[in-house]
Amino acid sequence: MTDSRSRRLFGKRLRELRTKRGLSQEQLADLAGLHRNYIGNIERGENGIGLDNIMLLARTLKVKPAVLFDKW
Repeated sequence: MTDSRSRRLFGKRLRELRTKRGLSQEQLADLAGLHRNYIGNIERGENGIGLDNIMLLARTLKVKPAVLFDKW
């Protein structure tokens, strides 16, 4: 799997979980202490994401980190 495909799949899953919880990108960013643009870039697969931010987003969404990788 190419890096860009991996980023797109991760972003798609993040968007699914965020919208399932009724959160906007801005709300998720505020809750996680991240910038809204960063969340948008991740969801579009434009940015890679580090382990610390994966853990942070998982905690914010109240899911195990592995859930962010489901449906691959």
